[in-house]
Amino acid sequence: MINESARLARLFCDKKLPVLAFLDSHQPNKPEEPYPPHCIAGTDESKLVPALQWIENEPNVTIRRKDCFDGFLGSVEDDGSNVFVDWVKNNHIKAILVVGICTDICVLDFVCSTISARNRGFLAPLEDVIVYSRGCATFDVPLHVARNTKGALSHPQELMHHMGLYMAKERGAIIANEVSLVTPKKP
Repeated sequence: MINESARLARLFCDKKLPVLAFLDSHQPNKPEEPYPPHCIAGTDESKLVPALQWIENEPNVTIRRKDCFDGFLGSVEDDGSNVFVDWVKNNHIKAILVVGICTDICVLDFVCSTISARNRGFLAPLEDVIVYSRGCATFDVPLHVARNTKGALSHPQELMHHMGLYMAKERGAIIANEVSLVTPKKP
């Protein structure tokens, strides 16, 4: 998942295509129930993985730190504007390619909110929301670990990844198992 995300980021950056990256960045006093504290602002967990840190210096990349599951909602500013909505409109985005960690949580919530906003006419000119299955993954909590951890639920990695993809497709996303960037020929 990380290698595929890094490969695609390089392709997009080489072609000077717009990229938006969400980073989980939580305040220690603001829990994200039902999950334990994670990606606390200022820690290594709240930074890009080493294979993607180079994108921070790319001029076509927008980094958005979010403090909730959903990058769409996490893009709302105090004044009510939305960084993601503005990014789509300012870059005249017709299709977005979604990759990321936690297919069934962060990726799915973002995809569902984005499709709902598109369907309501808030994201023109966006038409397609594409989730790249090999560019997504989720975490694993085996049953034996969940049984021995207070408050934990089993979270079988492969099953939950596929459930996230299924639910995204059910909401209207396009699920892709490969991606290539081809420049359209001019008539």
